[in-house]
Amino acid sequence: MTNPPASLTPVPIWRLLGERLIQASGLAGAIALFMTLALDVPFASTLVYSVCITFGCWLFIDGGRLLAARWVHRRKSPETRGPLDGWPGAGWMVVVLVLGTPAGYGLGTLIAATLKGETYAHAVGLVLDPNTLELTLFVSMIAGIVATYFFYSRGRLAASTDLAEKAERMATEQRLKLLASQLEPHMLFNTLANLRALIGIDPPRAQAMLDRLIQFLRGTLDASRASTHPLADEFAHLGHYLELMQIRMGARLQARSTLPDELAAHPVPTLVLQPLVENAIKHGLEPHVQGGRIEISAERDGTQLVLKVRDTGAGLKRAAAPCGSGFGLEQVRERLAALYGKSASLDLVPAPGPEGGTLATLRLPL
Repeated sequence: MTNPPASLTPVPIWRLLGERLIQASGLAGAIALFMTLALDVPFASTLVYSVCITFGCWLFIDGGRLLAARWVHRRKSPETRGPLDGWPGAGWMVVVLVLGTPAGYGLGTLIAATLKGETYAHAVGLVLDPNTLELTLFVSMIAGIVATYFFYSRGRLAASTDLAEKAERMATEQRLKLLASQLEPHMLFNTLANLRALIGIDPPRAQAMLDRLIQFLRGTLDASRASTHPLADEFAHLGHYLELMQIRMGARLQARSTLPDELAAHPVPTLVLQPLVENAIKHGLEPHVQGGRIEISAERDGTQLVLKVRDTGAGLKRAAAPCGSGFGLEQVRERLAALYGKSASLDLVPAPGPEGGTLATLRLPL
């Protein structure tokens, strides 16, 4: 089974750092170009200082933001403390920007001077040079504000998207549970009605049917505790259901199942085949005077798992409702759409061969 819209994959830290590196480098290049035009200095020299100052400011501002956010988070009471989101608040960010920008400017200038082989005194003179200090600090401050707002907006957007996807997953899971709960009473009521009729005319068969019903419901309860189970369990559950139906229909119902060993452990949605079998009995074999046979099979077709339910009953009739529009089949289609999207399908067609009947084919991604 493919993953439902169900869990989000966290973004690797190396990818986040790589994105920040590219973005910071682009910002540094833009600042270097602006300073070159504003001060009429060589671009190559300005680029070295711009890159070092940009990364210095990034270090102090981003690091200060995370430290401030952690400190604010710890000071909150356990009742009001939410998850740590890395944002300390607008007031704290002003403090981080005011302190982090000069610190990043000073550290970046010293590193750039060192890389260019200039003396420490010359580097300190560059840091305190009144001709460039005011403009450089101003540009650094504006760049820090713009970058902070950009990353903050992206973070908030990602958090909002994450919450929306989690809410959608929860809604989908609840919808699937509702569909499954709607499906079980549909089958149960039919069985109880048949059991009530048998009690008066054939008590031994009614008792045997009740025993099979208890066994079937126990398997249903186990299946309801998970959204998927191995295909072998699905076939075993269908075996209990068919035993229940054979007590009611007698020799009019024969059943045969084919499950290759290599597919037995493959996960499938719980109780996904039961509506197809129930549909085959109700609309195919019961209207047929002589009854017939149900064949359930599984096979692999490339990257798809193909599950087939074939009956030799009355077959599809032109006057009937549109192909596959019954209650149980619609529930199966809705579950498949919610779990797999367009990667899964359910088709109902006349069965090939002289015996006639109907063939239901369910395709799931492997």
